[in-house]
Amino acid sequence: MYNIQKAVSRLDYAPKLKEIEVTDIKKGLGVFTPKPDKPVSFAALKATLKSAGYVLDSADITVAGTLNKEGDVWVLTVKPSGQKFVLDGPNVEKVVAGAELGSPIEITGHWTTVGAKTSVREVITPAENKQAFRRRKSDDHYFEEFMPAKFALSEGTSERRDVVVAPEPPTAPPAPIRVTSPGLTVFKGGAITPRLYLIRQHLGPLKVNRQMVDVSLSYTPSPRLQLEAEVPISRTSFHNASQSGSGVGLGNITAWSKYRFFRQVKTYGDRQAAARFGLELPTGKKDVPNQTEINVPAFVRQQLTPINGGLSTHFDLAYSQAGGRIIFGGNAEAVLRTERDGFRMGHEQRLNTDLEYVLLPRDYQKPGGELFLILETTFIHRATGRLNGKPVAGSKATEYYLAPGVQYAAQPRFVVEGSVQFPVVRNTGPMSLQTDVNVLLGVKYLF
Repeated sequence: MYNIQKAVSRLDYAPKLKEIEVTDIKKGLGVFTPKPDKPVSFAALKATLKSAGYVLDSADITVAGTLNKEGDVWVLTVKPSGQKFVLDGPNVEKVVAGAELGSPIEITGHWTTVGAKTSVREVITPAENKQAFRRRKSDDHYFEEFMPAKFALSEGTSERRDVVVAPEPPTAPPAPIRVTSPGLTVFKGGAITPRLYLIRQHLGPLKVNRQMVDVSLSYTPSPRLQLEAEVPISRTSFHNASQSGSGVGLGNITAWSKYRFFRQVKTYGDRQAAARFGLELPTGKKDVPNQTEINVPAFVRQQLTPINGGLSTHFDLAYSQAGGRIIFGGNAEAVLRTERDGFRMGHEQRLNTDLEYVLLPRDYQKPGGELFLILETTFIHRATGRLNGKPVAGSKATEYYLAPGVQYAAQPRFVVEGSVQFPVVRNTGPMSLQTDVNVLLGVKYLF
């Protein structure tokens, strides 16, 4: 829902972001009061929401202004913008009955834009007195019945225009934790996501502990494209029976681009798919502990650095769907690695799945305060690695992991998350480190 608020805030007549309120997340209802000195446009509101990936179902507007007549047409003029609203529909005569020309009046009704170019005008269709607003479902489509709408004479010169927006609501979660999301965070905005990984590995008597901070910065310039940069910094410590050591260094920086080629929004649901391409740059620290520091084979010592090789390409396809409180998603990724100083791990194929359940709040009216229970899986097949131009026997690996986690959207723009990944199947060669546990703690801030 933050994406809706962000999109609406870009209108010339929209108030500040914090003044745009989502009042019912299930029905996709929002309210805001436009700037009084700017003319409003239903067509512009609809186009802005469409550019962010949403469909505007309908809108109500409350306008206070001066009642006049142009020919046979009743017109409401507001100050200080001077914008005119045409009154139309079967209830106009009832609404204006008893009102004098030039008198102040406040009218609520269905809002739309009609005409084109020089003949464009904003139209209000007043609702009947003492009606109530309700929502019903028919033939899998939602229709809005603005059955009361209150109108009243305005006092003094205070003129307000409160807009009630009813877009089709998306219900995609902030994002899975470890699985690639096909979502694009915020249209014409972005997210910063710092994450801490605590990883424990071993190979025979060799014990390895890693603490890695990974900072991701993303920006979404269009409803289909997202750009992202990922910067990891890693500390690795290792020891066996008689030797130990540690090192800190920058890992390989990865630049990502994601293209969302499919999205289908429905009431309280969302389906989307995206393709992602990543380029992993050879920026990481490549210094390798020598054999006097740790007496293990050279290929194993290479794995104690923050990198897995040199320039690498990543190809990724992701899909997710949400309905009610259940979200399911997954992605398939291929990683093609090149050597750096004669070393690289094997090419990888990954298959990830994501299952989420919205546990809280039970009465889901407004965005914020959502608690997601998450179960993610990861299947990895890694081919033979290379050292000094030669394949390394025993460096293949096939692994399968489970990762239960939780994600809490404290606010629509701020999310905290955590998960614990552990192996279910590890079929690794004698030259590959085995991962025992991988703890992830992170936050996400949308801007």
